[in-house]
Amino acid sequence: MQQMLKQAQKMQQQIAKAQAELADAELTGTAGGGLVTATVAGTGELKSIKIDPKAVDPEDVETLEDLVVAAVHNAAEAARELTEQKMGPVTGGMGGLGLPGF
Repeated sequence: MQQMLKQAQKMQQQIAKAQAELADAELTGTAGGGLVTATVAGTGELKSIKIDPKAVDPEDVETLEDLVVAAVHNAAEAARELTEQKMGPVTGGMGGLGLPGF
């Protein structure tokens, strides 16, 4: 029983470390060959959007909207992959068990 408690405590420390690393990480996603860049935290929180003036066409706002969505999606995917990379070894694939925060 003592050994299990030590293992659980160690796992909790590893999870806290991985979560801190994710919170500090910033990932970018781009669309339109770099015309739109989105930056997200490792937690998935959107931090910034950069739009190249060449992407701004008052006659075609829809394309710009699509580029923003694509850049944010690209950045969010990078954050998801980083989360799997950081948390996977710690949780041993337990993410599918519905544990909070995984």
